[in-house]
Amino acid sequence: MRSPNYWLMKSEPDVYGIHHLKSEQTTLWDGIRNYQARNFMRTMAVGDQAFFYHSNCKPPGIVGLMEVTELGIVDPTQFDPTSKYHDPASKPESPRWDCVRLRYVGEFESMLSLDALKEAYTAEQLTVVRRGNRLSIMPVATTIATDLLERLGPLQ
Repeated sequence: MRSPNYWLMKSEPDVYGIHHLKSEQTTLWDGIRNYQARNFMRTMAVGDQAFFYHSNCKPPGIVGLMEVTELGIVDPTQFDPTSKYHDPASKPESPRWDCVRLRYVGEFESMLSLDALKEAYTAEQLTVVRRGNRLSIMPVATTIATDLLERLGPLQ
């Protein structure tokens, strides 16, 4: 049996925050329109863990934990002309965009802010601290994930 990989996945809390996931318990991580982020999702495996990161807020930071439960789902928003993620060049017979299903694992008692992450890690260790990084999905090395989990403490 393989050990889970770890990821950091960003979302704006007013668009889709940890409280939304907690309420729904599972979600499709759809609307990703960056090829590198999409390709990271394509390498995920069921059982992988993802840190839920609130972005574009004050302060941004890690707030919760999710688990990958389903892979290779065609992102339905690419075909919806009313969606801001509509991609008219994507066709049902050859979709460009897919997504994963995630389940809520828990929320941390307190956020680990971007400032705290910058104090603890280099950009080589944790991509989210890299200046100008806008990628919404990024891998996290197992050693860093273990350290993050220790820093974050128990889930609620």
